[in-house]
Amino acid sequence: MGLYYEYEEKEAARKKRNKEIIIWIVEIAAVILLSYLIVAFGLVRISMIGDSMQPTLQDGNAIIVNKMSFRFAKPKRNDVIVFKQSGDEHSYYNIKRVIGLPGETIQIKDGFIYINGEKLNEEYKFDLISNGGLANEEIKLDAKEYFVLGDNRNASEDSRYANIGVVIKKDIVGRAWIRVKPFDFISKINVQSEEK
Repeated sequence: MGLYYEYEEKEAARKKRNKEIIIWIVEIAAVILLSYLIVAFGLVRISMIGDSMQPTLQDGNAIIVNKMSFRFAKPKRNDVIVFKQSGDEHSYYNIKRVIGLPGETIQIKDGFIYINGEKLNEEYKFDLISNGGLANEEIKLDAKEYFVLGDNRNASEDSRYANIGVVIKKDIVGRAWIRVKPFDFISKINVQSEEK
């Protein structure tokens, strides 16, 4: 009788241990899967290259990009977006501010931006634009096209130039969300840069 109870206790302990191992393996697999999903579909870290987004972002700033932000919503005016130039897999990431939305007509005259013939009153204070580039003439955006500019308007390659041009929605990687060092949310950086 004692041997039977001893066998049952060992069998119960073995089953408990096996169950704990299976739970441990499932937890590790879930963490690995979640990490993969975050990197593949959620967040990516990139570096700002150049001075085209000053004063909002500086050359070398590490940026966290929210890749999910435009899966469920469309980019809005003044969003700071990250995109691949002409959808080229091997191109570097560009970071610019959305100015023109799909269906709008954009033009730059006398240093100011006009949307559908009306002067754009921007939230932030930017220098007058000295070169309108392609936008010296009206640019009509198609259903999935965006017109983008750098915050450093006179030292930025953006939608005014043929090598960048308008940005197609499918080329947008996500929203520039967080600056890592010094830590701040991109939207707050804009407000601070205006107050300085």
